[in-house]
This record gives sequence, C-alpha cells and structure tokens, in this order.
Amino acid sequence: MRDRIVGLLSPALAEDVDGARPVYVDGTLGMGGHAEAVLTGCPRARLVGIDRDTEALRLAGERLAAFGDRVDLVHARYDEIGEVLADLGVDGVQGVLLDLGVSSLQLDEEDRGFAYRVDAPLDMRMDQSTGRTAADVLNTYAHGDLARVLRTYGEERFAKQIASAVVREREIEPFSTSGRLVELLRRTIPAASQRQSGHPGKRTFQALRIEVNGELASLEAALPAAVDALAVGGRLAVLAYHSLEDRLTKQVLAAGARSTSPPDLPVELPEHAPYLRLLTRGGEEPDAEETAANPRAASARLRAAERVRTSPPTTPTTRPHRTTRPAHRKGHRS
Repeated sequence: MRDRIVGLLSPALAEDVDGARPVYVDGTLGMGGHAEAVLTGCPRARLVGIDRDTEALRLAGERLAAFGDRVDLVHARYDEIGEVLADLGVDGVQGVLLDLGVSSLQLDEEDRGFAYRVDAPLDMRMDQSTGRTAADVLNTYAHGDLARVLRTYGEERFAKQIASAVVREREIEPFSTSGRLVELLRRTIPAASQRQSGHPGKRTFQALRIEVNGELASLEAALPAAVDALAVGGRLAVLAYHSLEDRLTKQVLAAGARSTSPPDLPVELPEHAPYLRLLTRGGEEPDAEETAANPRAASARLRAAERVRTSPPTTPTTRPHRTTRPAHRKGHRS
C-alpha cells in the first residue's frame, strides 16, 4: 500500500515548518521501501528511520544514501520514538509510519528462524544483539505460560495440546530448530484443522515471534508515543497484519477522535474536543492487484489519523526501559 501511504502522509510533508524541513518518522524502517517512496514523493521531507534490526538499518542506509542529509537512521525500538526525537532535538513531527510485524528481510533470511517452511535455528529475534530466542521460550516456559502465549498471540485453538507436546518433547531433547517444531505441530494439530487452516506452523510461529520481540507490549507504548510526537496537522499511518495489532491501533485512534465531554454538557469544552481526525474508514485493505503481486500483503490493514489540536500527553509517565542506545547514522554512513 505504498502509494496510498504516500498519499495520506504527503499533505503534512509538503512544506517547511518554521523554516525547517518537515520530519517524517518511519518507526519500522525495514529495508527502507516506504521511506524511499515518501522521500521521493515529498522532496522537502526529512526522515528519521528507526529499526531494532541492525542488518535492516545497514541495507536501508545503502538504499537511501542518495538522499544524503535528509536521512537519520537510528538503532532503537519504535516504542522509543519520544527518546529518539529528543536525542535528535526534534520537537513535533509532521508524519509517522508504523509498518508492523516481521519484515520480508527477516522472513527471507533462513538463519533467522522466522519462516516455518525452512529448517533453521529457532531464533526469531528482530534485534539479534539482545534478548531471549524462540528456542528459549519453548525450552523454559511452564506449560501454562506457553499455552497462554500460543492462545493469546497466535489465536491457536490447540494451544494446550501443543504446549503439552512441547513440554514432553523437550524433556527428551531441547528444541533448537524450526523443522523439529513443525513436525511436532503436524503430529499434534488434527488433520482436518490443517486442511482447513493451512500450514500448521502459522499460528505458533506468529505467537513465538510476538513473545520473543515483545511486539504487542511495544505497540501499546508506541501508538500513544507516536500520537504525542505529532505536531498539529501531523499525520500517523499504521499498517497492521493481524487482528491483535489492528485492534490496538483502532482503539488508540478512535479514542483520540472521540469527544470526552460529559453527555449532559450543552457545549463541548475545548479540552474535551477530539485531538485526532480519522483519515481512513475502518482498516483499508490492499487491492487485488497488490495481493496478487505480493501475497504477504493480503492480511494488511491500514489506518491513519491527523492531529487536529494539542492535548496532554497520552503516553504513561513511566516509559519503557531503554535496552539499546540509539546509534545515529545519516544516509550512507549506516
């Protein structure tokens, strides 16, 4: 949905603000495809590109080198957007994009363990410099905790049965590769369900990836932080790829677009007026042409909103502890 995203963000990125370039934050930079399109379509815009994956930052830096000093690349999580902007001396931005989930880079690198169709080490960390791996989750979580992860993050109906099978198998030998896990899932999930729902690893691998990377907790912090970062007139676009992400996004944007005035007041007080204006009706889906060219886009849902007034910060007063110090890199020096 590249062109639609550029169309949604470009009105806020067309002109300088107080003599400075309008700032566009790509909170999930990946290999820089959306960033390249926005910088090309909005020639006045400056990019702050954030990613927790150092390999993605390196590749994006090469791709965006031609834009020179219009680009700052930062190694951080997208829920650290406030701290990143403060470090760069940026106060209020005109555009933010959050393209959620796992990137094509991560799916296509076989040694990362994200893909269930190849046998690879069970890693699944987006930032391979820190944190537990998917193998750690499988080998150390108690039965109840593992079942909860599979049920909540993967919406897996057979979470308890899978957890029981994992606990039983890891007593024989710890899990280390995706192939062994896939074989366990084929044996555990009923054949009828596999015929109806597709590959048996789909939900379990999604759940493990979300748990390993703390994706929903990061998103819960990142969405209000992104709203807080917007200047009046700034726009936020979010691409979600499963219902849990889309539900969180919908809740945050809907809350900002809703008046909080008590129902018995005859006149809406300014401080209770909405501070967001929704730019999309529901979650927009990619068209048939795009999904035919890129089947991975089929589950994408796009929501966007514009900041229409200032308001008290929506982020909690206690911010997530920073696990990595941003490495600020401009253009080709990434």
